[in-house]
Amino acid sequence: MREVFAVLELAARSDVTVLVTGETGTGKELVARALHDASARRGQPFVTVDCGALPEGLLESELFGHVRGAFTGAVADRKGAFQRAHGGTLFLDELGAVSPAVQSRLLRALEARTIKPVGADQERPVDVRVVAATPLDLTTRVATGAFRSDLYYRLSVLSLELPPLRARREDLAPLVRELLRRRGFDDTPPSGPNLERLLVHAWPGNVRELRNVIDRAVALSPGAKDFASLRVSFEPIAPQGGLGVRAELPFKDAKDAVIDAFEAQYLAQVHRQHDGNVSAGARFAGVDRGHWRELLKKHAILPD
Repeated sequence: MREVFAVLELAARSDVTVLVTGETGTGKELVARALHDASARRGQPFVTVDCGALPEGLLESELFGHVRGAFTGAVADRKGAFQRAHGGTLFLDELGAVSPAVQSRLLRALEARTIKPVGADQERPVDVRVVAATPLDLTTRVATGAFRSDLYYRLSVLSLELPPLRARREDLAPLVRELLRRRGFDDTPPSGPNLERLLVHAWPGNVRELRNVIDRAVALSPGAKDFASLRVSFEPIAPQGGLGVRAELPFKDAKDAVIDAFEAQYLAQVHRQHDGNVSAGARFAGVDRGHWRELLKKHAILPD
């Protein structure tokens, strides 16, 4: 993490495009915000687009805007994210989910620093610093033709990989201390059985999962004065067989928590059913063996 901070400090001094990779919950958007806040663009807009949450047609409109009458329902001109971020920073999350057609338009925007709203005749200049993020291995997607190599090289002028929380367990105590301080607890180093439980957990959801665990512990421990008094649990409280949906979280965080929980449970069960045979588990699940192995490592079912 010290290396990450050092690179961020250097990158913030320029407008270089940055590609941030790392598992879900490692803090990719926080990195983008940190770059923006430490740059000369700090007083200008910071705009986020979740590329994985929108279908292709809506994503194009969200990124580049549209003019009135461009499609059914376009009753007025609308500025896209590139225009809204003019002078500031545009954060493109879940970039690996973007279709080839949108990839082509993104490349044009990055190269020419102009965009053409959907239905418009003229291109419009934009001045933005782009930070992109993905939990996927884009080099693999480039090799398979799913992601344009020219766009990848344009985005990865500077690449930054965020390590998973399980690879930096020494950060757990200071992270817990800060999370509790923000929730009104005394600013004291955490210790004892609760910390030991956190240290042996696999953390498939990384820092986002840790934040959720602390929020859940605080909610379930009314009157607790310190970390040792908290009721720490790792599973959402839900009916047997339920999804464990966390309605107190923002939509994206709640969705990620459900997906992480499903992945961890499904992988562990299939891995056990096939006596730890990675190839057999991958064939049963209908997943490429290499990807299956990476998922097993992600959830600490296989040693990294």
